[in-house]
Amino acid sequence: MKLKDKVAIVTGAASGMGKAIAELYGREGCKVIAADLNLQGAEETVQSITNNRGTAKAIKVNITELEDIENMIDAAVSEFGTLDILVNNAGIMDGMEAAGDVDDKKWDLIFDVNTKGVMRAIRKAIPIFLEKGNGNIINTASTGGLNGAHAGAAYVASKHAVVGLTKNTGFMYAKEGIRCNAIAPGGVATNITSSVSDFNQFGASRTQLAQAVMPRVGQPEEIAQVALFLASDESSFVNGTVITADAGWTAAF
Repeated sequence: MKLKDKVAIVTGAASGMGKAIAELYGREGCKVIAADLNLQGAEETVQSITNNRGTAKAIKVNITELEDIENMIDAAVSEFGTLDILVNNAGIMDGMEAAGDVDDKKWDLIFDVNTKGVMRAIRKAIPIFLEKGNGNIINTASTGGLNGAHAGAAYVASKHAVVGLTKNTGFMYAKEGIRCNAIAPGGVATNITSSVSDFNQFGASRTQLAQAVMPRVGQPEEIAQVALFLASDESSFVNGTVITADAGWTAAF
């Protein structure tokens, strides 16, 4: 077991990549806090972990609320005694709006979830990691955080910010035994677009140009394997970087 006796928080753990990461961590001996706004989904993830003789606890977390994020970190410590791995996976998609069409409300919501929530969780976890002398942060970025053609202006900007935050955090705390890396998935079969009711026609038509050269859609379990590598000692020399997992999609650009 690569994560035996470790304690991890996984946000967005009710479905998709977060669920796959939480379940894989559980199979690898990790005690998991499965955090999600969808408590029922998080509890189903926990049931899956415990059915495989793992240990996990579900917590309802609204990633836009500071109190929820801080309670999430505190819950890991109170329930399992410490925190070793923080996986900032929760995220939402925009409606493919270009800059000329995005409104302030949409912009603020995307950044509150995708960027500010990541920062707040890191900020709360850092003192724990500093006291321990080690810690591991894994952020879910996106290929949209590396280029401009994969989503709307708000989502792309928010994920670029996650990439910058990842690199800065990895550098700042490198001598303190704290690692911070990100995964940039390409198209993955998740429900991230389920909350989008009205795609912007202009923006969507532009992103289709990039989507046309996508080799294939990935599975959440494939991203979970990358998250396991980054959480394990096998990646001990990997810090402040972004691993792209997209079947070669962005190699075309």
